[in-house]
Amino acid sequence: MQYVKIHSIDIYHPTKVVDNTYFINHFQQREKDITRFLDHMGRNERYIIDNSDENSLTMAIEAAKRVLTKAKMSGKDIDLIMFSSQIPEYTFPTNATYLHDAIGAGSQTILLDSNANCAGMTVAVDYTSRYMLTSKDIKTALIVGSDYNSIISDPEDEITFSNYGDAAAAVILEKTDVETGFIDSIYFTDSINKDKILYPAKGLSNVLQNKEPGKYIKWLPFDGNIALPPTYEMIQKILERNNLQASDISCYCFSQFSLANILKIQEKFDIHDKQIVYVGDRFGYTGTSSPFLALHEAINRGTVKRGDYILFWTIGSGYQLVSMLFKY
Repeated sequence: MQYVKIHSIDIYHPTKVVDNTYFINHFQQREKDITRFLDHMGRNERYIIDNSDENSLTMAIEAAKRVLTKAKMSGKDIDLIMFSSQIPEYTFPTNATYLHDAIGAGSQTILLDSNANCAGMTVAVDYTSRYMLTSKDIKTALIVGSDYNSIISDPEDEITFSNYGDAAAAVILEKTDVETGFIDSIYFTDSINKDKILYPAKGLSNVLQNKEPGKYIKWLPFDGNIALPPTYEMIQKILERNNLQASDISCYCFSQFSLANILKIQEKFDIHDKQIVYVGDRFGYTGTSSPFLALHEAINRGTVKRGDYILFWTIGSGYQLVSMLFKY
């Protein structure tokens, strides 16, 4: 029997660090006090692209090169490349095509771009793992998640402008005969908020026909707490059907969107502080890559070692919740 494990993970972020002071002053000039908001979200610093040379694709390429170096692999070793982004640099050709070229991958390599919004990289790892388990030809896969969030964040909107950061994460999945790696995943989808977070705000066709402005995200208020009851249910379900307790999980790699929500989940399941890795204070909210930035940090800290259970949870616009269970 074959399994799919996480072989290696690495990340990339821009060099410029912007702390809360800048954003607090920025919105004070607009007669808004965002101090409580930043505390609620758990922000302190974030990395922001501040030049015309970097974007979602360049960050992805750098993260891909780093993880290949760490894994002591070359592009020729990769059988599938999956690029996840909600802010792709190109709609065609696939951004994965540029990754393929940058790492010198072979002619057998499958290329695919995916977009499940902020849940995207988790979904991409889930789908790729399942595909690898059914395909005899795919032995290794490179999944890269990268969002250039700051470029579409409205300077007049505190929820996006002060909240987001820019970063990429890259994971290499590998088939193995050892009983480890991908175990299970579970989804919950409700389209009730489909019109709350939009980009482009009026749709691509209207922007291209010059009918509507469309540079920034449209973000309308909504009750984020509605995601918590289904989150509790799906985490409980994925644990129960794999005969695990919350205490059996060494590391919870959650969406870094809101510290407040993470703390509520932690309280609900009585999760110990050492099992939670939060990096949203240092990276801001990086969208698709955020749970994997947490995993990278957990591995570097020694919080996670081979054989440990990891539980991912993330949320995408719309909204779609995803929980995924791995044995590292």
